[in-house]
Amino acid sequence: MSIALSGGRPPHCLVGRPPERYGGRLKTYAGFVKLEHTVFSLPLIYAGALLHRASGLSARAAALILLAAIGGRVMAMGLNRIIDAEIDARNPRTRQRELPCGTMQRGEAWAIVALAGLLYVASAWAIAPICLWLSPIPVALFVVYPYLKRFTSLSHLGLGLAWSMAPLGGWIAASKSLAGIGEIAWLWLFSVLWVTGFDIIYATMDEAFDREAELHSLPVLMGKRSALRVAMILHAAAFLSLVMLWRAQLHTTPAAPWLAAVGGLFLWQHAVSERHPAFAFFQLNGILGFVVFGFVAAGL
Repeated sequence: MSIALSGGRPPHCLVGRPPERYGGRLKTYAGFVKLEHTVFSLPLIYAGALLHRASGLSARAAALILLAAIGGRVMAMGLNRIIDAEIDARNPRTRQRELPCGTMQRGEAWAIVALAGLLYVASAWAIAPICLWLSPIPVALFVVYPYLKRFTSLSHLGLGLAWSMAPLGGWIAASKSLAGIGEIAWLWLFSVLWVTGFDIIYATMDEAFDREAELHSLPVLMGKRSALRVAMILHAAAFLSLVMLWRAQLHTTPAAPWLAAVGGLFLWQHAVSERHPAFAFFQLNGILGFVVFGFVAAGL
């Protein structure tokens, strides 16, 4: 009876009230796409753009990059939530999400993805033709990544590659060509290693469920502690990538404290990752992205 009175929601979704109209729906949609997670990628997008235009970006270019970033990020999260809805419904950590609980319908989810995709493509077109031509590449990575954990323990690398499109996209948006693309290589490599490492930390929260559900991750394959050691090695390599970027392109005194701060955040992250993986993943990595942007800006 309680399920019927709550609008047919599953028992695990009965905590709290269904969202109210208008403001409540917007809150539901914001929770679905986790717009706040843009803090992971947005600083690196602008860092990539600054690496090409050391003198700065025009207000128009900066605004279009922001719109493309929001559209791409919302589309990526929406696709992830739709593809993983059945898995999320079985996972105690994620079954309160909007699709498993029925507070959002799949049609609404697809509408959000479609609108975000339109914003992404339109912004890419407005920036430059080459951005429009290359725009399907990140979309393909967004679609492929959620399926990887069904087949391989290297699924974390898929997320690293998907998110590494952030600085690459920023650089191409600023350059409007592929000429000289090698100057973004160290920042791109940092992004791959950084995101792959923190996704391993994130996966430790689901180790027991993933093993039971026969999903693949490094924590399932190696155990939590060994997987965290791999994440630590990846983050050490990520830091070395920034050192190489500093030596090659940003060798200025103001950049050095920012580089040291990145190293400090990595050390802090791994000091707490076993006991507080959520804090290590969300809060510290959110800060780290902005520190990397500060490092690039100071170096230029």
